[in-house]
Amino acid sequence: MIRKLAAELLGTGLLVYVAVGVATLSFGFGTTGSSYAAGVVATALAFGLVLLALAYVLGPISGCHVNPAVTVGALLTGRIKLLEAAGYWAAQFIGGMLGALLLWGTFACSPLYSRSTTGLGADGWGAASRIHINAGGAFLIEVVLTTLFVFVVLGATSKTSNATVAGLTIGLSLAMCHLIGIPVTGTSVNPARSLGPALIVGGTALTQVWLFIVAPLVGGILAAGLHLLVLPRTTPSPVQ
Repeated sequence: MIRKLAAELLGTGLLVYVAVGVATLSFGFGTTGSSYAAGVVATALAFGLVLLALAYVLGPISGCHVNPAVTVGALLTGRIKLLEAAGYWAAQFIGGMLGALLLWGTFACSPLYSRSTTGLGADGWGAASRIHINAGGAFLIEVVLTTLFVFVVLGATSKTSNATVAGLTIGLSLAMCHLIGIPVTGTSVNPARSLGPALIVGGTALTQVWLFIVAPLVGGILAAGLHLLVLPRTTPSPVQ
């Protein structure tokens, strides 16, 4: 269990550090210049590629959930027990906070960085959204995208799937979710990814972070239901 929790903490921390780091560089520092689309693609690929790599490295240890919504899906489909899921959630949120803190410490060493203006890749709606979507729309898209993502994770790691390409499938699905979600909310689909940067940035990001915790968890629940509907459970199978 200690190895599993350490893997979840490390994986979530690395996901936040690298992928949120690319988001901050793209949209905060403006490394993509005037091309917003280039920033979207770069950030989407960063999230997808980091998760792809982590899936193959940490998958054999903990299943590489690195996302409380995925753990909800695994719990409701009988792949892990409640006590183990609680440990995963704690490790993931701590990992997300540590990853965000380390990322902020890195960028704070630059004279061009300002926590209030550069930010830290936080999610949001209203004025914090590229298209100024309201809270209802933000909640809806986060639920839909998380449902899609967790559904793919559960399917790709089921006993009937091909474990060899599971990491690739999962990584690409996360990148796909970010391609549509970034202009709308910044894309969470992962409460631990959202909470860490929001705690560092504070302000609007912190007051709005509840949505990016609740909506992905709802999506995880719906994904578990869809998975059990499409692929009825026979015997519990751990996430690989």
